Amino acid sequence: MTNDLVALIEFYEKEKSIEREKVVEALENAFLSAYRGMVPGAEDIEELRAEVDTKNGETRIFATLRVVADDDHQDKFNEVPLTLARRKNPETQLDDPLEFNVTPKNFGRIAVQRAKQTMMQQLRQAEKEMIYDEFKDRAGDIVSGTVRRFEKNDVMIDLGKFEARMPSRERVTTEDYNIGDRIRAYVVSVDNEFRGPEIILSRSHPNFVRRLFEAEVSEISDHTVEIRGIAREAGYRTKVAVFSHDDKVDPVGACVGLRGARVKNIVRELNNEKVDIIRWSDESEAFVTDALKPAQIRSITLDEENKVINVTVDEEDLSKAIGRRGQNARLTSKLVNWDVQVRKDESQHEQFEARVNDAAMGLAEELGVDPQTADKLYRAGGVSGDMVLQMPVDYIAQALESSEEEAQVILDKARAMGGASAAVEEEPAAVEGEPVAEEAGNDSESAEGESQG
Repeated sequence: MTNDLVALIEFYEKEKSIEREKVVEALENAFLSAYRGMVPGAEDIEELRAEVDTKNGETRIFATLRVVADDDHQDKFNEVPLTLARRKNPETQLDDPLEFNVTPKNFGRIAVQRAKQTMMQQLRQAEKEMIYDEFKDRAGDIVSGTVRRFEKNDVMIDLGKFEARMPSRERVTTEDYNIGDRIRAYVVSVDNEFRGPEIILSRSHPNFVRRLFEAEVSEISDHTVEIRGIAREAGYRTKVAVFSHDDKVDPVGACVGLRGARVKNIVRELNNEKVDIIRWSDESEAFVTDALKPAQIRSITLDEENKVINVTVDEEDLSKAIGRRGQNARLTSKLVNWDVQVRKDESQHEQFEARVNDAAMGLAEELGVDPQTADKLYRAGGVSGDMVLQMPVDYIAQALESSEEEAQVILDKARAMGGASAAVEEEPAAVEGEPVAEEAGNDSESAEGESQG
């Protein structure tokens, strides 16, 4: 058993990096607790101490008693008669403290079993205190570790000598972790609560992306390029606004790297999360225009009182500006710290509607129908009376949401208008003498026949 104590001390000192003095102190406290539980009345002893020999693992318990006169000896747990005290030390005087070895036989073997739980609790507390001392200044750094186990939805990560926790709120919803996976994470905080110090990690925090850029882009680490803002929806999309303090350095190009090498490394670490790098601008219009790319912006208006930016885009660019599940517009709002409202540009639609209305009015006059009916006919493809004539009766009825009898009336009007137009065109043709030419031709043929005869 004594060899086990020596091995225990060396294990915590070398493997757990806990100072030998703290390990020994934890053992001594555990043995004192065990002694008080084993020896009747020991809990009444005011001064007790334990001594552990770190070389051979032997443990002894000492009690300090006060020397009193023989006839005044009443408290056997804290007092010793003068006569008995002078057998130990002839120079002892009244009221002197005198220490006695009160270790029971086979105490070490029995006490270790009883002290084990108390000892382990104190050693774990010492380990946690060491974690706090080492990690309290590392909040904001990126660390690497291995997934050790899961506690509900929390991921416990082995950092070597220490263990950290990645709560479910700090996980990326699109990522799956398995025991043994090697991952990198951002140290959010080192909490020193009633349960002891605890390292909290995150892979969804926006500053995780910031630290990755600082590690990958030398211009950011030397402060030539500055990250002015980050908006992130972890696992899906991140927008990073960058600014250059040197006019000769392109901040976007520096972050992208040669052939995209730098940003590809970051995207790979983020498991292919989309990363947009945007040039920072103090002008809100220019900044929002860049942030909403690849959508082409038609117009931008600012409501400074309510901090709202109204953006209009063409219909074909509306989905690009809003983004999947609204991510593009939402992240842009976070980045500029304004409410960005994206709307479809209605001006082209209004122009189209105006042209349709004008054409429908012309059709109404041509067919002699009301404007509402003409509008429905025009939108159904009847852009002229001739086109209406080519429509089946049932198709007209469906377009007008009416009966086939009413549709037939419309069709008859179109046919009548078409017949009148044809009659007007044919009348001048008869006057100009096409039949006359035909008669002249007949007379010529008969004259030619007579001549031959």
